[in-house]
Amino acid sequence: MDHQLTTGAIVKMLNGEKVDNAVLQVISHKRVVGDTERYRLLISDGQHMNSFAMLGTQLVYMIHENQLAPNTVFRLNRYVSNTVNGTKKIIILLDITVLVPGAQTGKIGNPQAYAAGSTPAPAAAAPAPAAPAPAPAFKNSTSNGAMAARPVAAPPAATGQLSAQNVMPIAHLTPYANKWTIKARVTSKSDIRTWSNARGEGKLFSFELLDESGEIRCTAFKEQCDKFYDFLEPNKVYYLSQAFLKPANKQFCGTIQHDFELTLNHNSIIEPCMDDSSIPGMQFNFVPISDLQTMEKTGLVDVIGVCKEAGDLDRIMSRKLSKELTKRDLKLVDQSNTEVTLTLWGSQAESFDAAGNPVVAIKGARLSDFNGCSLSSGGNSKLQLNPDIDQTYKLKGWYENEGVNMESKSISTRAARPDNFKTFAQAKHENIGGTGEPGYYSVCATILQLRSENCLYQSCPNGDCKKKVIDQQNGTFRCEKCNEQFSEFRWRALMQMNVADMTDNQWVTAFQETAEAVLGISADELGRMRDSDPERFQAVFNRATFKQFNMKLRAKMESYNDESRMRVVVSAAAPVSADLEAHKRRLREEIIAMGGQPNEEKMVVD
Repeated sequence: MDHQLTTGAIVKMLNGEKVDNAVLQVISHKRVVGDTERYRLLISDGQHMNSFAMLGTQLVYMIHENQLAPNTVFRLNRYVSNTVNGTKKIIILLDITVLVPGAQTGKIGNPQAYAAGSTPAPAAAAPAPAAPAPAPAFKNSTSNGAMAARPVAAPPAATGQLSAQNVMPIAHLTPYANKWTIKARVTSKSDIRTWSNARGEGKLFSFELLDESGEIRCTAFKEQCDKFYDFLEPNKVYYLSQAFLKPANKQFCGTIQHDFELTLNHNSIIEPCMDDSSIPGMQFNFVPISDLQTMEKTGLVDVIGVCKEAGDLDRIMSRKLSKELTKRDLKLVDQSNTEVTLTLWGSQAESFDAAGNPVVAIKGARLSDFNGCSLSSGGNSKLQLNPDIDQTYKLKGWYENEGVNMESKSISTRAARPDNFKTFAQAKHENIGGTGEPGYYSVCATILQLRSENCLYQSCPNGDCKKKVIDQQNGTFRCEKCNEQFSEFRWRALMQMNVADMTDNQWVTAFQETAEAVLGISADELGRMRDSDPERFQAVFNRATFKQFNMKLRAKMESYNDESRMRVVVSAAAPVSADLEAHKRRLREEIIAMGGQPNEEKMVVD
């Protein structure tokens, strides 16, 4: 079956003219040397041939499946035409439909090789002057030395230096390209992280950029961190130019396959541009939850599911990092009616809102055989709640109409540390936490006393830093850990309280989220109330006194001034009244375990 090729299409596309649904033919294809799998095609329109046609990475599977064998006729549904290094013109094939397989036809016409420049391109604006060499600026941005105090920086001014004239696809960025500009969407942005070692100290953040051709990671250090952090917003589109390109460190690039990554320097320019619907949002490659069990438990995966259940925020001590970490376990389920546990860490765990059973999409979750088969977020994982994609609406509809009433099959076993209810007398008798290693148990206890004095402190507003700031008495607050000054701070709770059950009492410490759960008010609101309305402030503590809570505790013997003492921290707290049925079931099980017979009619909890 013969197909009429779109004669003259190649010249028009390379000269910037728009050609809709061009019919072309593959003459041959060749893999481009590099870590990332890319292919260059020699294509024909019957009149001309051109070898600078690049296959989008999302279409590489067509090579593997032999769908683009020599002589294959295809319709080009979507493409991008760009200029590289000022003169070389390329076509990136983004969406194609095979019309005639190569085995069913021969070469059509007598196409001649198209030489770049043989047909004059439309007049373009004068080229921008050559960018200064970026290497010195990059060295300066990562150099050693004391950090300057970080004022609250104004956003970079939009100078209009960049435009779409010299836009290069992300997939074609290499250290050998110059005078390039990319137009891309910010798909994710990390928190600001700090470091301190023998060579110096500093700070950085990274963000990921996406266009139709691919993704790339970009990092900003020190001054560039201050300049661009507040300016860049996820899901918005920007022009970016004059950043330094270096080989990608795959350890930090997550699922991004680009051979290189970007680093901003003092010559770098970033400008906002109008949102372009042709530039996609975050790209996922979802794996059904039911398939996770059969996969190798060492890689990263993209998963989407309805949050069927979210656990309390928990704190654990990391032996490796020698610091306390926050975590939260979620149970995700999809249309396969299979359930898996996803563990969130740090700020993702603290800010997660389970209200309304949201659809959770995570990119780059780590798959492991912990607890059978489970997922956990990492430094490069991206989390979205109810993303605006087709899978979200399908999942939501399935769950609300069917899934909510179905019993799902879990591929994750019970958490390693289940609720272990004890009385305070039992905990002391068993010496929980008294051996130098932390011990964990749960207790049903009543609050006897809350110390409202010194229950709040002014903390650093920088990312996950929770250190106390120093009031400079000039409207700024200094964080010694971050070595920065800020115009504001965040209130954080650190509350001591005495709690008791029928056997004994215990002084315990409650931090931010747990203290807020006990008091029923946020730390920020409590801090404002302390200065503006002391009576209301004290009333908050009075209301919480004599209330009964189920508490998860972490106990450890610590030494202070050569004196050993037990330190008990509340990792989670929930009012008994929040789930009376669960409380009654536990009491019933305890009575039966002691050889008694519960009187169901009299098992009433006030």
